[in-house]
Amino acid sequence: MKIVGYRQANIGDRYDAIVIGSGMGGLTAASLLARHAKQRVLVLERHYTAGGFTHVFRRAGYEWDVGLHYIGQVNDPASPLRAIFDHLTDRRLDWQAMPDVYDRAIMGGREYQFVSGRERFRDRLKQYFPAEAPAIDGYFRAVERCVRSTNLFFASKALPGPLERVAGPLMRAAFLRHAGRTTAETLARLGCSRELAGVLTAQWGDYGLTPRRSSFGIHAIVADHYFNGAAYPIGGAGAILESILPSIRAAGGDLLVTAEVKEILLDAQDRAIGVRMDDGREIRAATVISDAGAANTYRNLLPRRLPATQDAIQKIERIPPSMAHLSLYVGLKSTSEELGIIPGNLWISPGPDHDANLSRWETSGEGPLPMIYISFPSAKDPSFARRYPGRATIEVIAPAPYAWFSQWSDTRWKRRGGEYDQLKARLAERLKNELENAVPQVRGKIDYCELSTPLSTRCFTGHENGEIYGLSHVPERFRLNCLGPRTAVAGLFLTGADVATAGVAGAMMGGVLSASAILKRNLMSVVTKAVASEPPRDVS
Repeated sequence: MKIVGYRQANIGDRYDAIVIGSGMGGLTAASLLARHAKQRVLVLERHYTAGGFTHVFRRAGYEWDVGLHYIGQVNDPASPLRAIFDHLTDRRLDWQAMPDVYDRAIMGGREYQFVSGRERFRDRLKQYFPAEAPAIDGYFRAVERCVRSTNLFFASKALPGPLERVAGPLMRAAFLRHAGRTTAETLARLGCSRELAGVLTAQWGDYGLTPRRSSFGIHAIVADHYFNGAAYPIGGAGAILESILPSIRAAGGDLLVTAEVKEILLDAQDRAIGVRMDDGREIRAATVISDAGAANTYRNLLPRRLPATQDAIQKIERIPPSMAHLSLYVGLKSTSEELGIIPGNLWISPGPDHDANLSRWETSGEGPLPMIYISFPSAKDPSFARRYPGRATIEVIAPAPYAWFSQWSDTRWKRRGGEYDQLKARLAERLKNELENAVPQVRGKIDYCELSTPLSTRCFTGHENGEIYGLSHVPERFRLNCLGPRTAVAGLFLTGADVATAGVAGAMMGGVLSASAILKRNLMSVVTKAVASEPPRDVS
């Protein structure tokens, strides 16, 4: 599957739709428009590789994903999420189930296992905390009630303007009762002990906010997403793009990399009519869809003179950016099997108070890391051994404030100077030591290490503060009407995580909402009915 750069491509000056960004939200919207309206869609990606946080990169005989580490609910061939993946990929994408214990939380040296199956996980928690059975039951009820209310909440985002103004507040009310409280507030109401609350929120890195900051809405969505286990795409995260792109091209569309959009073009009536590239070329389309993030779209791609732009910026600026992070990409000249590495993820924290752990780290940079996430992509993907024989890969992720790196904001990738390189080397060594302590069998086996910082995220995504989840999932976020697929600029739509929620699955749902709003059809219903009529394929 060859993808060419913008300057080498021979493309026209007019398309039915233009998508800015090739993340999961952009790819989903583009594919759905191509499939259900036969639209010619041009996807423009500023990075030199496509896929957003589903892309992979390669070094010295190794391959790593950058943002996809596991996905829930695709284990069930009948789940709506699996139906969307099957539809977008024409069932070309296969999944490998994660092990029964898909996550292990190690908190203050004690291990807690996250086992597949809602009831099995509930029972396991009661084994860990036998005196807190009522609080545990209350937690599962709270998650279930919150998740049940999400359907109407997200459906309201795709409603036409007049209908949304009438029905939207009613459709959102139930979810906002849950999402309007923080995760810590909800767990305190349920009577969870400090230790139990720490375990229940051990995966806070999946949405990038600690309990006292995060909305219980996002916590419930993510927790429920993984209750029945998780899976990983066979062929790695890059297999997602490879499976979706053919549907876009089949309708006459395409995807270009190193394609920097400078601004969204508006006509005399301030309707979106295309984009202007950084070389001055104009490409026209009846519909423009931005997968560049809501903040980036309003701040940098639209003129500030528009009242709609000013209003959206004022609202968005009340929401802080999400977590920035470090990621150490590790290559080993041994296989996962030889090293005895199992595919389950590790979540390591020094104790149950995740907020205090993070606050200390952000303030001083001293002491234990507040959260370490360790993923084993080569062990998750059964095709890795064939593609990279005799090798294994690991990723080690930890939070890191963007402020630590802001002095190099105006420097170029790989040309940031000696002081920055020294800081990276110290941080890389720290994460390497943490990995060897957590997985001692890799000691002496490491062949390659490379560290990315928040500046890497900023460089390749355009997120101003190197954030990985767009706007933070604080309670106030879910009250913003400007975070929907429709904008006040006619012809301009948003897609991706800011339209829905964090993560690959959340960004994909943002794409479904965006395409539904554009085509004025409930594509979620269309897709699930279409896929249900076909024989299912099981996760391997």
